[in-house]
Amino acid sequence: MKHFVLATAGHVDHGKSALVKALTGTDPDRLPEEKARGITIDLGFAHLDLKTATDESIRVGIVDVPGHEDFVRNMIAGIGAIDLALLVVAADDGWMPQTEEHLQILLYLGVSHAVIALTKSDLGDQDKVRADISAHLRDTAFAQAPIIATSARMNQGFEQLTLTIAAQFSKMDAQRDLGKPRLFIDRAFTLHGIGTVVTGTLAHGKFHLGQRVIVQPKELDARIRSLQSHGTDQEAVGPGMRTAINLPDTQIGKNGTSVARGDVVTISELGEASTVLDVLLERSPRLRPKTAAARPLREGMSIQVHLGTARIAARLFLLEGTMISAGEKAIGQLRLATPLHALLGERFILRDASERYTLAGGIILDPDGNPKKFRTEAQRSFLRTRAAAPQDVDLAVAAELERGVAVRRDALLRKSLFSGVEISEAFYRLEQNGRALARGDILADAQCWRALRDRTIAIIDEQHRHSPDRPGIDLSELRSPDISADVFDALITDLCSDGFVRAGAIIARASHRPALPENLSAAGTKLRAKLCAKPFDPPSRADLAPDLESQQALRFLITTGEAVEIASDSIVLAENFDKMKNAIVDLLAKRGATSASELRQALGTTRRTLIPLLEKLDREGITQREGDRRTLRRA
Repeated sequence: MKHFVLATAGHVDHGKSALVKALTGTDPDRLPEEKARGITIDLGFAHLDLKTATDESIRVGIVDVPGHEDFVRNMIAGIGAIDLALLVVAADDGWMPQTEEHLQILLYLGVSHAVIALTKSDLGDQDKVRADISAHLRDTAFAQAPIIATSARMNQGFEQLTLTIAAQFSKMDAQRDLGKPRLFIDRAFTLHGIGTVVTGTLAHGKFHLGQRVIVQPKELDARIRSLQSHGTDQEAVGPGMRTAINLPDTQIGKNGTSVARGDVVTISELGEASTVLDVLLERSPRLRPKTAAARPLREGMSIQVHLGTARIAARLFLLEGTMISAGEKAIGQLRLATPLHALLGERFILRDASERYTLAGGIILDPDGNPKKFRTEAQRSFLRTRAAAPQDVDLAVAAELERGVAVRRDALLRKSLFSGVEISEAFYRLEQNGRALARGDILADAQCWRALRDRTIAIIDEQHRHSPDRPGIDLSELRSPDISADVFDALITDLCSDGFVRAGAIIARASHRPALPENLSAAGTKLRAKLCAKPFDPPSRADLAPDLESQQALRFLITTGEAVEIASDSIVLAENFDKMKNAIVDLLAKRGATSASELRQALGTTRRTLIPLLEKLDREGITQREGDRRTLRRA
C-alpha cells in the first residue's frame, strides 16, 4: 500500500471541512469552539482509502486546515509535508483573499500537485468561476490541475472528486526514504495509562518500535513505545504516513523539557539545532502592489519564520542590498530568537512580525549559518553556488568540500535532504572527475587538499632550513586552528605515505638528517672530544657547556640521541651509555645482588655518574634496588 498526505486549502467558509466529511465520513472539526463558531480554527485529521484504475491500494492521510486569516499560522503547520493540495473554491464567492494567500504558501513550499474542488456548485455560475480559477492558476504549478464541481447540499460530485484524487496519486511516486526521519509535531497530548503521544506527518525516513529518537530543538532523548497510523497499531512507519508516536520518556508543555507543536522527532545523527540559517528567499510576483504584504523586505526587519510546524521570531539580514521587492529572489540570513532544527533543502514561509501577512518563502542553503562569516568572500561564493541549484546533490557536495577543505565521510551533508546513497554517488562522480579525493574517513576537495598539503610541506621545509639541528617540527606547531583534528590526522597520514616520517609528536622529511649549523659545528666537535676523553666519567654540565654556543650544541646532541642525559648534571655519549648499561647487566648476571660501590669500582666511574645511571636503569625496568644493592629485575 502506498501512503500519501493530502491537505485542504482555501478561503474561510468555502466548505473545506464539509468536503472532508463527505469524502471520509469523519468530521475534522474536533474542538468545541469550532462547533460553536462554525469555522475551523486548528488542524483536523481524517483518512481515505482509495483504489486506482489499476487496483492499486492507496491510503491518504488528510489534513484539514483553517481558512480564516487569523489562523494562517495553523494552516502552514498542516501542509509542510503534503503530496497533494485540495484547493477549495466556493462557487458563490469565487477567488478570495485567503484563496490567494493559501495558493502562494503552497507554491512557496514547493507543492506541485493539486486538485481544485469547486464547492457549492449549485449556488453560483460554474463556468464563470471555473474561468476565474483557471486565470488565477495560469503560470503556476497548478495550471493544469483538474477542477471538480461538488455540492454538499445536493450530494453531488464527490464520487468524481474521489476518482480524480485517486488518479492524481496513481501518477505520483511515494515519498522517498532518505534515511533521515522527520516528524514535525502538530499535536501533543497525554493519554491516561499511556503517557505522551505526539502526532505529525512522517517524512524522509522510517521509525520502528523501540527506536531511540531525539526531540529537537530541545535535545530530549526518548524511546518509541508504540506507533499508530490512523488508529491502527504499527510495527514501523514510513514516509508519507500520518503517525502517532507514544514517547513515554517525555512530557507535554512549552518549557525546555517538554514536547509541543513545532518540535521535530528525528534521530541524533542529523545534528543539533541552530539559531542562524542562511537561506534563499523568494517573493511572489503575485503580491498585489501597494498592499502591506507587498512592501519590501528590509535589512534587519523582524519577521516570523514558519518551518514544518514550528513558528519562530527572527531578524532578516541580506547578503547584498538592503531590501527585496515582490517578484525578486535574494540570499539572506535568518537570525532566530530560539533554536530551530533545519536541514539543507527544507522550505519555509516568512510572515510579518504581527502575523497578518505572508511575505515570502524560501529554502535552506546552510542550516548552520554564522553571522560573523555571512558576508566573507568564501561564504558569499559558497551560498551563491548552492543557491544556483539547491536540489543538485553534486553541486551541494562540491560546495561543501570546497568550503571546508575536507570533512568526515559521515558528516558530509548530514544535515540535508539528500540520502546517504545520493551523497556517496555524488562524491564518487566528483572523485572520478578528479575534483575530490578520499583519505580514509576524510573526504576533500582535490584542489583544496593539494593546496593544504603544499602549505604544510612548505612549513616543514622552512623548519628544516631554519633549524637544521632540530629533528623536525612539532605537530602542535604545524596544525592550524581552523583545521579539525580528524582532518589534520588524515593530512599527516597522507604525508607519511609519501616522503615524510613521524616520530611521536615530530614530523620531518624522511630524507632530513639533523645537523648542527655552521656556527655551532666547532662547539659540537669540542663537546664530543670532552665526552670521549672520560667516557664513563664525563665532566659536569657546567664544565661541559660553559657558554651559549656549547649549550645549544649539547641540546642538539641530546635531542638527536647522540648523547644521553642521565641526569641534569650527568651526560654521556649514547655509545658509552650502552657500554655502561651492558657492563652493569653482565656484572649483575654473574654476581647477583651487588652494591653501588662495587659497581662503581668495576666500571671505573664516579658516584656522581653511577647513582643517576642506576636510578635510570631502575626506571627503565632493567635493574631493581634491594636495600643498598642492585639486582636484575625479574621477568
